[in-house]
Amino acid sequence: MSHLLSVGALSWQVDKKSILNDISFDLTSGDIVGIIGPNGAGKTSLLKCLLNQHKNWQGEITLNHKPLKQHKPHELAQIFALVGQNSPPIFDLKVYDVVRMGLLPYKALFASDNHRDKADIIQALEKVGLADCKNQFFNTLSGGEQQRVLIAKALVQKAKILVLDEPTNHLDIFYQHQILQLVKALNITVIMTIHDLNLAAHYCNRLLLLDHGNLISNNSVDKVLNPETLTQVFGLPCYRDDDQQNHVPRVYFSPMPATQQVELHNQKQGEHS
Repeated sequence: MSHLLSVGALSWQVDKKSILNDISFDLTSGDIVGIIGPNGAGKTSLLKCLLNQHKNWQGEITLNHKPLKQHKPHELAQIFALVGQNSPPIFDLKVYDVVRMGLLPYKALFASDNHRDKADIIQALEKVGLADCKNQFFNTLSGGEQQRVLIAKALVQKAKILVLDEPTNHLDIFYQHQILQLVKALNITVIMTIHDLNLAAHYCNRLLLLDHGNLISNNSVDKVLNPETLTQVFGLPCYRDDDQQNHVPRVYFSPMPATQQVELHNQKQGEHS
């Protein structure tokens, strides 16, 4: 099966401090890949390297068998669509106009929209359930609605890979599931950072587990969510059972005495110093 994205021996440093170390993985069309790990593991840094927002990375990143650095900015905009943790500062723009911004990688400056463009915008809004909100101002919407608008923009952008950086971070439980259900139903290739391991288990088909910039595991949800590995990475005792209704792994952590936490923390720091 052909890989849409291939990453080989990717490393990135800042002021001689190693942030990512020898990361290798592939992304196949239709994958929903979750990047998990503690704060500071390198999750967002990895996304930024894939988007070529960090220019001084080392290693190999190829898109459709063409090196990332050979792609022009407008070509990358036709491949990647990014939905970040926080909505961008969009002032006095209506929902329709925000979604219309997805056309920019394909339009000449000041070019007008044709009937196909307008139909694509409305169709994207219908897919995210916000067609009735097209004339509302973006900044009057709830956080979950804003995320759905940005996903509609990504659909209009016709990107091959949807990149999500903590898409559920500031949402309540209902909207967390609503956004990820929507993403899964789109049948688009997705790579996203996500803190909640149980949400990751429910909606991803593969996980990348990072710790201190190292790729600890790249495998199926079932194999990555290993309690012994998660205990070591997150520094708390981890337990696992299976969700009997949805047949996906479910993990939870228990606190430990403060002295034991300090001991485990110091052990981890020693391993990565």
